[in-house]
Formats: sequence, C-alpha cells, structure tokens
Amino acid sequence: YTIVEADQPADIFILNTCTVTSIADRKSRQMLRRAHRINPGAQVIATGCYAQRAPGDLQRMPEVAMVVGNAEKMRLADLLAETKKTPRSYPVPPGERGAISASSQEAGARPYTNGRTRAFVKIQEGCNQVCAYCIVPKTRGLERSMPMERLIAQVKERVSEGYREVVLTGTQLGSYGFESGPNPADIPWYETLIRRILDETAIERLRMSSLQPQEISPGLIELCAQGRLCPHVHMPLQAGSNGVLKRMRRRYDTATYAKAVEQLRSAVPDIAITTDIIVGFPGESDTAFEESLRFAAAMGFAAMHVFPYSKRPGTSAAFLPGQVADDVKAARELRMLKVADEAREAYRQGMVGKRVRVLWEGKATGSGARIWRGHSENYVDVRTRNARTLANQVTEARITSADDDGLWCELGEV
Repeated sequence: YTIVEADQPADIFILNTCTVTSIADRKSRQMLRRAHRINPGAQVIATGCYAQRAPGDLQRMPEVAMVVGNAEKMRLADLLAETKKTPRSYPVPPGERGAISASSQEAGARPYTNGRTRAFVKIQEGCNQVCAYCIVPKTRGLERSMPMERLIAQVKERVSEGYREVVLTGTQLGSYGFESGPNPADIPWYETLIRRILDETAIERLRMSSLQPQEISPGLIELCAQGRLCPHVHMPLQAGSNGVLKRMRRRYDTATYAKAVEQLRSAVPDIAITTDIIVGFPGESDTAFEESLRFAAAMGFAAMHVFPYSKRPGTSAAFLPGQVADDVKAARELRMLKVADEAREAYRQGMVGKRVRVLWEGKATGSGARIWRGHSENYVDVRTRNARTLANQVTEARITSADDDGLWCELGEV
C-alpha cells in the first residue's frame, strides 16, 4: 500500500476514531461520510475508540465497509486480505462492551511519524484508573507497558532515520512499568526510561505527552532543567474545585496541583504547562465553577483545552445526580475559554525578547514568502521569514513579537 493525502483518490480510507465526547463521536461520523464522498469507490474503515465502544453505530452507516476494534487495528492489512471477497464484513471489536486483553503488547510497536522532524513512540497503553467521566479504560483496556529495551531501540532507529525529536506517548504515561512492581531505584519507572533514553541515544529533543501532578518527580524536574528533555508538561487539571475533583475520582487535589506547578516553574521558569479542563461536571455548582475559574487563572497556563462535560454511556458520571443543563455548560465554557485566551496571550507575550531553540518543521501553509514554521523546546508555535532551507534543522532564535499566527523570531546561528 502507498499512503496518500486524505483528499486524494484512494482504494482504502482508514479513520482512527475518538469517543472521548459526544462531539468526537459526531465528528468521526462526519469524517467517515466525507471520506466516502471524496472516494466513493474506496473501502472506508472505522477503527479506534468509537469503533471499540459502539461498533454497531458505525456498522449501520452505509458508507462504512469495515469496523475494527483497538486490539485488532494493527492487523488491518491482514484483515483486508482476509475479507477481500466480502468487503462488507465486520471484524467486530473483541467484546461489544469494549474489553481488550491486557496481554496485547504490540500496541506501541510501530512509531507514528510527523514528516521527518518529530516521531511519536508509544510507551504504554490502557488505563486502570476509574475517573467518573472517562470512557477510555473501556476502549483502551488495562494498563500494559512496552519493554524498555524495545523502546530504546525504537528511539535509536528514529535518530538513524533523521528525526530530531521524539515524543513519548501513551494513555496513562505515569503508569509506565507498573507491571514490574516497585522500581529498585526508588523513582518512577517512566523516569528510568527517560534517563536511559537520554543516556543511551543521541536524540536531540525528548518530549513527554502528559502526566498527572502527583506523578511529577524531583528527577523529572531536574531533567527538564538540563535541556534535552523538553520544558513542556501537559498536566490535566479537569477542575479547580476540590469537591468536583473528588466526585470525578481524580487522584489529586488543588494543593497537589499547585505545588507541582510551583516546583516546575522554580526549576524551569519558562516551562510551558498546558492542561485540560472540564466544565459542567455533574454537581458542579456556581460556587464550584467560580473556584475552578479562579484556580485556572492563577496557574498561568501556556494553553488550556476546555471541554463541556459530555455524558458517556458506561461511565459512573452518567448516573450522577445534579446533571448541569446544556445552556449552563455552554456559558461556563465561554467564560473558561476567556481565561484560556488571556493565559495563552500572557505566556506568549512573556516569551518576547527571549532566546529559544526551534525545530523547524516546514514552510507555513499558504505563505507566498519564505515563512518557516516550527516549535520551540517549550512547544510554542514559532515563525520566521528566511530564504534559507530550514526544514528539520534546530536553530537558536530570539523571539521578536507575537501575533495571531504565533511568535515571530530572528535566527541565530544555523
């Protein structure tokens, strides 16, 4: 098979669906219909979490030729060969209720790449936590980790292929290695993995995708301050009210969260801390929402992803009393988004005049002039006007201004 762009003619169109909210479900269905319109002769295949949670919803769509659950999606080529004569058959996900075998260890075996600048290496899959609002444990299965030696080998392969940055991904990164029991080094297993990657490979930049505040270790903070581990931590907050956090069954409170932020910024002043926040969770009173609003503003996030609570079938929150009306959720979302915009702008303006190292990814879309786009080590979108070819180079740069497109910079030495 040859991979083509989504808007080009194709024999097969695969959509890796999301089901974290009802909006994600709707967008997945829209994209499947769009794929059929663009490629009416193609086999349209739905896989991913929506396919895992509710295969029947997608099987009923006339545009969809095949539905494949998460545990089988890495076998798509084999499944296509097996069903070549009956393209309308459905390899149903294992277990209509979304159960995935914990022994499925191959989920992270094939790294995802983004051009030739950044590669994504999955270190673990699944989640054993039972947050009240979250459907993910039922669509991704129990926690299981990729062997450390295999991950180190993957990073070495990416370096040999020319990648400058690797992002470590997973469903619940802080649980990496839990199957092995307590770490003899008395540090989180993910920290051991990071240290070994930095010691044993030549990767220029290493980035983590997400951690909870109670998982931020002193060693991780130390590594962020040293340079090769990017000073960017995505740390989901979900709510800034302790009462709401408790009902959500999150494993931290606001004091724990604030302490993690303080420790990170004390060691790395310009670190980018980004987050997710849910508004309108069942039982969230006006007072609790105001607490969340104030707490989020006080944290000074570099970016915030704001979501109105979405009732997910099969989660305990769907049965909680005090469901918040849609119009109230919408109003709260707008107010939280205003805080997000103000925090993002303050962080960006605070970067003006500072020196960063930028990994240049390519020319900005639709730019007539030579405008190059990349990301700094703290994952700020940076642009520059330059006639040189910068793709997949890392350069020193000084931030000169900020506008709606991002931060603009002048280059140092290439």
